[in-house]
Amino acid sequence: MRKTLLILALAAVAGTAFAQQAQTAMTDAQVRAKLEAQGYTKVNDVKFEDGVWKADARSADGNRVDVRIDAKTGEVYPDEQVANLNEDSVRAKLAAAGYTNVHDVDYEDGVWNAEADDAAGKDVEVKIDPKTGEVIGKEKD
Repeated sequence: MRKTLLILALAAVAGTAFAQQAQTAMTDAQVRAKLEAQGYTKVNDVKFEDGVWKADARSADGNRVDVRIDAKTGEVYPDEQVANLNEDSVRAKLAAAGYTNVHDVDYEDGVWNAEADDAAGKDVEVKIDPKTGEVIGKEKD
């Protein structure tokens, strides 16, 4: 009985040490910085729980999301697909790519959508990658 209790006590200490070691791979400040660098704003309720960091935040497109962050690698796992760019960034990317008269910019189904005139002056609807701002699809409007 005594041996069993000793083994259980040692296992509990080892488990706590493992959890603390995983947590110290990233600090609260590093988690916040990582999220902000990826376009998240209003980062709240940052806590280490169940072996991962957890936080509430707003994505670049303004949606409230819950995220999980790998304590060792810093990989961010949002509870839904989010955009890393906001509307102003999308407009700037399109202007840099030669599009003019950009309007009706919105984020839907995991991609940015916009209407604009292409370099040839044709009215088009474009699909934009939410992470890079690159045009991934274009069709005549």
